[in-house]
Amino acid sequence: MHTVVVGTSGTSSADVVAVARHGARVEISPEATAALAAARAVVDTLAAKPEPVYGVSTGFGALATRHIGPGLRAALQRNIVRSHAAGMGPRVEREVVRALMFLRLKTLCSGHTGVRPEIAETMAAVLNAGITPVVHEYGSLGCSGDLAPLSHCALALMGEGDAEGPDGEVRPAGELLAAHGIGPVELREKEGLALLNGTDGMLGMLLLALDDLRRLYKSADITAALSLEALLGTERVLAPELHAIRPHPGQAVAAANMAAVLKGSGLTGHYQQDEAPRVQDAYSVRCAPQVAGAGRDTLDHARLVADRELAAAVDNPVVLPEAGRVESNGNFHGAPVAYVLDFLAIAAADLGSIAERRTDRLLDKNRSHGLPPFLADDPGVDSGLMIAQYTQAALVSELKRLAVPASVDSIPSSAMQEDHVSMGWSAARKLRTAVDALGRIIAVELYAATRAIELRDGLVPAPASAAAVAALRAAGVAGPGPDRFLAPDLAAAEGFVRDGGLIAAVERVTGPLG
Repeated sequence: MHTVVVGTSGTSSADVVAVARHGARVEISPEATAALAAARAVVDTLAAKPEPVYGVSTGFGALATRHIGPGLRAALQRNIVRSHAAGMGPRVEREVVRALMFLRLKTLCSGHTGVRPEIAETMAAVLNAGITPVVHEYGSLGCSGDLAPLSHCALALMGEGDAEGPDGEVRPAGELLAAHGIGPVELREKEGLALLNGTDGMLGMLLLALDDLRRLYKSADITAALSLEALLGTERVLAPELHAIRPHPGQAVAAANMAAVLKGSGLTGHYQQDEAPRVQDAYSVRCAPQVAGAGRDTLDHARLVADRELAAAVDNPVVLPEAGRVESNGNFHGAPVAYVLDFLAIAAADLGSIAERRTDRLLDKNRSHGLPPFLADDPGVDSGLMIAQYTQAALVSELKRLAVPASVDSIPSSAMQEDHVSMGWSAARKLRTAVDALGRIIAVELYAATRAIELRDGLVPAPASAAAVAALRAAGVAGPGPDRFLAPDLAAAEGFVRDGGLIAAVERVTGPLG
């Protein structure tokens, strides 16, 4: 099994996905262990002094004015975890919780949080054992960290609360720790606060969404090309010289992908042979590279923000070992991550919208250039894909609602001490919903476009298009014919897109797409 080594200089998005989604093992490097010990020495020195230090010998948030004596500090750290583990609502997905925990471990290992090495080692052991704390949907405002979600994880390290075992069964966390030979942690100065004060949840969901969207944007280029082909459109709009004169990099990549799929097509270029010859294709076909390209450039910006955050040590207060200081700061504010989460939801909504317009065009006999109404076998007796488009339209409408930014919706908390928050967790949660919906929308376009191509009797599709059709049929998705129970076909098409089957089938012909 792949092993990810956590050092002092952050981690990569690939490592986060490997741990979160694929169960990669985690190891802490010797340099990280040394950095943990050095930072802890600073905390221990300050804890022995009479002067109050936030997070070490004071209360938290609006209660930071109270000095806490040595005899109560262990209780202070336990209590912040217990009281902040106040989430409500449905459970958050296992991969999100694993990403959150791994990213918190990454920050602990930076040597700027002041926890003892054994705290980090216990977190790594929990991840490696496949134990996943129960985290709830609601409880983070995306400022002062993803407080409730991280607190539920810290609670499990203490052997309290509930967690899911590697077998999927939810049990008391203490039982699961004992079953895997892991001792619960006993928190000391600053450690409770350090476990729950970071942007790890929203960042983890951003990285997982980027992994999904990379696949979906490539898939959308393929389905756009298939729709262009099925509509007998022209591939001349994909010429590199046309995109070079508007030099957005994502646009050029999308156009090149579409051109690669359409190479050798016997369907394209018939657009002037209708009774009323077309001078040009509709926007949803002709402007596909521009829309998908803008989304790709948005992904690149989001990756830049994510990479910066991956290199960060987000905590408050933060330990500066070289200076021997612990300083309060505002680095826990989730604005940078929240903005790009919202931006990605906007891009996903627009990509879904243009895909749905192409699907609708394929089904409308007045605009499909010779295809049967709704791609039905016997229109009137058969309804074809009429209601599949309804489902797609409902998903697009949902995406538009999810595109409303969460990051502008600050709400004050903690007796006005925390009077401006990012709502980044909420932005991340709605983006996950949007990504799922986008995958379904692309699947419906794929279902319609492949059927339409097969209905073009006497015309030979591009080799890559033919490969996509054949692979989809091999995946159990039926082609043209009388009406059938559509939901299983649509679900199979969704899985084919989500799992990368469409990309794999096409790239076996085209080579790697951008």
